[in-house]
Amino acid sequence: QVQLVESGGGSVQAGGSLRLTCVASGYIYLYHMGWLRQAPGKEREEVAVLDTAGGVTYADSVKGRFTISRDNAKNTLYLDMNNLKSEDTAMYYCAARYTYRSDFFGWGQGTQVTVSS
Repeated sequence: QVQLVESGGGSVQAGGSLRLTCVASGYIYLYHMGWLRQAPGKEREEVAVLDTAGGVTYADSVKGRFTISRDNAKNTLYLDMNNLKSEDTAMYYCAARYTYRSDFFGWGQGTQVTVSS
């Protein structure tokens, strides 16, 4: 299994943009790769998932604003976040899974995103 390290979080004003990066210790093309987030007092939610065939799913709350992508040669996953809103404030994690039905694994330490209105 891979180990994942996230970076790129920060504090931005509403309407701003950030790019999150997740570097993996192994071949990410083998896995479905996802970005998940957890805000204080809320359950962890899937933000975006990119499967091995290139299929993408987004949470309704981020559709049209966030873009997930991967660079298999660099074993790196990205999340481009535009038009950020205060409700996007959360700790963001990347993780891997084998199939849509399997659990995510390889959690990193997360990267904090704070959006001020």
